[in-house]
Amino acid sequence: MTEERLAKFRQATKRRQNNLTVILENVHDHHNISAVLRTCDSVGIKEIFVLYTQKNLNLTHLKLNKQTSSGARRWVDVNFYTDVEACFEHVRRNYDKIYSTHLDEEPTSLYDLDLTASVALLFGNEHDGVSEAALKHSDGNFIIPQMGLVQSLNISVACAVTIYEALRQRDLKGMYDENVPMTSIEQQALYDSFVDRQLNRKKGNIVVKIK
Repeated sequence: MTEERLAKFRQATKRRQNNLTVILENVHDHHNISAVLRTCDSVGIKEIFVLYTQKNLNLTHLKLNKQTSSGARRWVDVNFYTDVEACFEHVRRNYDKIYSTHLDEEPTSLYDLDLTASVALLFGNEHDGVSEAALKHSDGNFIIPQMGLVQSLNISVACAVTIYEALRQRDLKGMYDENVPMTSIEQQALYDSFVDRQLNRKKGNIVVKIK
């Protein structure tokens, strides 16, 4: 492994945001999940959560497209759950707030959220949105302002718009530079993990934790 590659790992681990994550509930299209993974990696997100509660969805369905994810699937952990309560219990252990993309009577604009805090962002599937069971765990709902007629975005696009707003806010606070959220010990552990993944990489592999 080259020094250039190791230096890239050091830089990436320093910039990882371990207090920002995404939850995808019953997202059918694995191309969308792969695209979300790629965007999450680019923003510095360390892990995401994939929740499948519909009978036609299971781990076999979670087939992540190599071309779309562009290798990001090896660097972003995927926590896979089939139980709503177990999933959100895990999320709550690591993140303080959960905000969902859901239209209610008084949704908050994305641009009014504080995305520099410890936060998980919940997105529902392409057809039904966020389920009532998942909404019970949400601390609030937000919308992405839109000026067109259709008033809807593809799930991977909506996720990209949202977490890049998080990147903008965090960059202004120096959270990718002098005010990083991860401790030096956490950074070293992640760096060691990246090196191990590089040395032991397998074609089509992704880190998936099944619960």
